Amino acid sequence: MANRKNRRIEPSFDEPARDASVAGFAVHEEDRVVPSSRKSRSRKPANARRSGGGRTVRGGRRKRRGLFGLLTRLVYWGFVLAIWGGIAAAGMVVYYGAKMPAATTWSIPDRAPNIKLVSVDGRLIANRGMSGGEAVRLSEMSAYIPKAVIAIEDRRFYSHFGFDPIGLARAMVTNIMHGRFTQGGSTLTQQLAKNLFLKPDRTLERKVQEVLLALWLEHKHTKDEILAMYLNRVYFGSGAYGVEAASRRYFGKSARDVSLSEAALLAGLLKAPSRLSPARDPKAAEERSQLVLAAMQDEGLVSSREVAHAMSAPAARVPSYWTGSENYVADTVMEELPALIGEVQGDIIVDTTIDLDLQKLAERSIRRLIDENGKTLDVSQGALVSIDNSGAVRAMVGGYDYSTSQFDRASEARRQPGSAFKPFVYAAALEAGRTPDSVRNDAPIQIGKWKPVNYGGKYYGKVTLATALAKSLNSVAAQLTMEVGPEAVIEVANRMGIQSDLQKNVSISLGTSEVTPLELTAAYVPFANGGYRPQVHFVRRVTTVKGKVLYEYNGGSAPRVLKPEIVGMMNAMMAGTVEAGTARKAAFAWPSAGKTGTSQNSRDAWFVGYTANLTTGVWFGNDDARPMKKVTGGALPAQAWHEFMVAAHEGVPVARLPGGWQPGWQPSQPAPVQDAPIAMPPAAVGRSANPAPQPAAPAPAAVPRPSVPVAGGGRPAMPSDGGSTASIKRPVPPGDVGGPMKKGTTSILDILTGG
Repeated sequence: MANRKNRRIEPSFDEPARDASVAGFAVHEEDRVVPSSRKSRSRKPANARRSGGGRTVRGGRRKRRGLFGLLTRLVYWGFVLAIWGGIAAAGMVVYYGAKMPAATTWSIPDRAPNIKLVSVDGRLIANRGMSGGEAVRLSEMSAYIPKAVIAIEDRRFYSHFGFDPIGLARAMVTNIMHGRFTQGGSTLTQQLAKNLFLKPDRTLERKVQEVLLALWLEHKHTKDEILAMYLNRVYFGSGAYGVEAASRRYFGKSARDVSLSEAALLAGLLKAPSRLSPARDPKAAEERSQLVLAAMQDEGLVSSREVAHAMSAPAARVPSYWTGSENYVADTVMEELPALIGEVQGDIIVDTTIDLDLQKLAERSIRRLIDENGKTLDVSQGALVSIDNSGAVRAMVGGYDYSTSQFDRASEARRQPGSAFKPFVYAAALEAGRTPDSVRNDAPIQIGKWKPVNYGGKYYGKVTLATALAKSLNSVAAQLTMEVGPEAVIEVANRMGIQSDLQKNVSISLGTSEVTPLELTAAYVPFANGGYRPQVHFVRRVTTVKGKVLYEYNGGSAPRVLKPEIVGMMNAMMAGTVEAGTARKAAFAWPSAGKTGTSQNSRDAWFVGYTANLTTGVWFGNDDARPMKKVTGGALPAQAWHEFMVAAHEGVPVARLPGGWQPGWQPSQPAPVQDAPIAMPPAAVGRSANPAPQPAAPAPAAVPRPSVPVAGGGRPAMPSDGGSTASIKRPVPPGDVGGPMKKGTTSILDILTGG
């Protein structure tokens, strides 16, 4: 027993039992929970020994188990990576989302206000503001526009929740296959979020914030509201923000009237507005629109017949958006608005005094005369201003072509008026006691070192003042200025409406001090309305889009600046200029009067004339003050005036000029006086009957055609300094519409996220 106790029995592996009594305690390697890593090259596994050919069977099973295990491991690790990717994505969303303001503070930023300017009959003159177009409700615009945009930009717009995983996946696959950015994955809601809230940075942070904002937009607004906001704010190229501005820019019509082919062109611009602008590359824009039409048909939004018709009649764009002379008026109105209503807080409508038919008529006349005579007479620019007796500006053309030059020669350019300034000299002389029958000797004279010379060097000897004014004799005008004094002449000119600085010298009699066409024309209005100086204005009413009146011109007051007898004598003398004097080319069926003017070496040519209905001034010249080839005020300016006034007075009852002076009549001792102001009525509605021969107060002017009452406000912005106005800046449309093509950089983030 002692020996047995002292003997220790050790288990052995794969060896015969040393003692039969302990044979049952033998443990083999395969019985281990964890198989041993030790392998014997000389020994076979027990099961292999028992099974004989078991090596081949076990090897087949092991092979099959390895393929299945590989797939299992791929699925397993893919699942693990997906979990960790989701955690990382959630972490990025939380991180970048935490950097944004609280969602409770989010709000849609106000759309940049649009200022819609309309004529007296409600027709659109221009849109101003950042967008350049009014907001149009989805139900108001052409139904083709939203269909086209959805078909090419976001086909699943009405089914996704602001972020479209399916669309993003499709874009990712397409971009990876092409190895570059070819397809976008952003939804319309995401694009709107980016335009409203974010900078155009191509970063992961911006993309995450874009998605969060898109989800918020979908929660707060309906699909139609989101689509309307998008269409009214998105950039369509060539400076046009919003579908209304783009429709006006490219087709000259409202978004309400856009056809299928035009809608397809607009939708096609969204991919690359500057590069695809039809103003820059019409061919590329048309090719893109064909793709849009095909996409619309694929989505079942239009029929094949509609597409065929649209392809056979492609969109035709207007020649030039910025060419119309009405843009000169729009710029002037925009300068006046802050003084009338302060800062523009929302979309407004400005009812102007402009008659759009007269505006277009004036523009055509100026252009035609320059086109026909520009090269032979060396003249490149012209301007025209027409004002009714209430001071309402009915038409204003500031140059040959607004698209090539936005400098307004009508309200900003100061030029020498020449003899067109002489009526103020003669009015001062009449107020000092002279009459049209007064006689002066027309002969060469010398005043100090100055020797005024008549045009052509011809002198007539003893002439009446009426004859001297009709023939525009320089020597007589200089004599009268010496008699009454330059100060008296300047006082009369300022009293009647000249605001520019005038030099106190005798040469002022020949119009050597510079004035603008607008102020010179306005200063003639008292001759036409009986001696009253109305407030010159372009705006008669400003309202919000909901109809709230922000400003309305009530007629103001018009002080008397000339006595009736002075008006009568001046009208009698200046009628002679049209009947037998230097402006015979201006004469037409109406009683009219006026004065021509030509500055030294024909640098400026003027004619300012009037009827009892309208006062119109015309100027021709060159911006660089280059002399024209013997162009006088009785030539091109008188012709343009004639064309304009004949059309403007068509269908209007004939009316005589105020006053009734007859040769031989002597007025009582006159003196320069200014009566108390009287109420100046707004312009009349429709056509008026013939006015009395000598109205004691200004009667409502007969407008050329039926219109609403003119009640505008604000004096036109006229610089009062004596310097040049060339430095005054205007909003200048880009010459290269759409700008140069820019080569963008594409990152891996663009390819994966769709931009």
